Amino acid sequence: MLRRIITAALTAIAWFYIIVFIKMGTVWFFNLRGMIELPFIFLFMLSSFWVHEKIALLFTSARLDWLPNWAKRLLEGAAVFATAMLLCCLFVFVPASLLIPTAKFPAQDLRLWLVFTAFLFLFFYYFVERERVQKKLQLEFLRAEQLQKESFQAQLEALKNQVNPHFLFNSLNVLGSLIYKDQDQAVTFLHRLSGVYRSVLTHSDRLTVPLRAELELADAYIYLMKTRFGDTLDFQIDVPADKQVCEVPPAVLQLLIENAIKHNGATTNKPLRVRICVDQDQLVVENNRQPRLDAAPSTGLGLQNIINRYEHLTPKPVQIVPTDETFTVRLPLLSASPTV
Repeated sequence: MLRRIITAALTAIAWFYIIVFIKMGTVWFFNLRGMIELPFIFLFMLSSFWVHEKIALLFTSARLDWLPNWAKRLLEGAAVFATAMLLCCLFVFVPASLLIPTAKFPAQDLRLWLVFTAFLFLFFYYFVERERVQKKLQLEFLRAEQLQKESFQAQLEALKNQVNPHFLFNSLNVLGSLIYKDQDQAVTFLHRLSGVYRSVLTHSDRLTVPLRAELELADAYIYLMKTRFGDTLDFQIDVPADKQVCEVPPAVLQLLIENAIKHNGATTNKPLRVRICVDQDQLVVENNRQPRLDAAPSTGLGLQNIINRYEHLTPKPVQIVPTDETFTVRLPLLSASPTV
């Protein structure tokens, strides 16, 4: 914004003295009328930058795609020219007429002002503002593509984790033993297992999902893990209902829970405790640290993917707080799904 104000001020001064030079043959001229006109020329330039941005956004959006390309370009040029004339009258001629009742506007001066205004408007629009908006839209498009790619990679990773032989083998082993011991629980286990797959596949094309849906996926995944590991795992979930309408990237809770189980040991005497709660506008996932002796070295790819996805969705950072006793991840809660 400061850059635009400075540009508008410098352009207004240059424009004023160019007009003075054309009319008077010298730049060493400044009177009461000039003192009044110059601030309004500055306001005129500042407002023109704002109008240029709106026009450029309109004609580069999809709202006018129903028009032929030549018609869009013709209409765009007409809009720039018409707003130039309107703003020139509003910020230059009208204030001068009201503040200096004796001011006269000869036809030659009017033509000079209007022609120069139209030229300046078209120059700034096509060579400055439109280029800036085009670059901005290209960056937004690249950002959206990168976010979609990383979201897809995270969903694919979550799905791969579910269909890898170890997960399926362990889940089917648990299911097989439950069929003989408790058929009702076996049916529940099967429903929860299918629910995990269904959720991952359903949200595979989403950038964010409601926290409520993410908690449902986490609940199904927790059920599978607790059925397998029993009392060695302890989960505490405390998320108020009014916060469950907030959104998060899909599969983040499952990835964090899986990460905690993967890198920590757990026994009945020393269970792995995972707490999921909300602190102000952050979703907090915390577990006690009990490093496994046989754990494979951590690549950090899962956490980095979560960080990368959040960087495209919000300026608020993902906070990772490791201590000797706990490992905590704080995820910003998003108010709504971003449009890309």
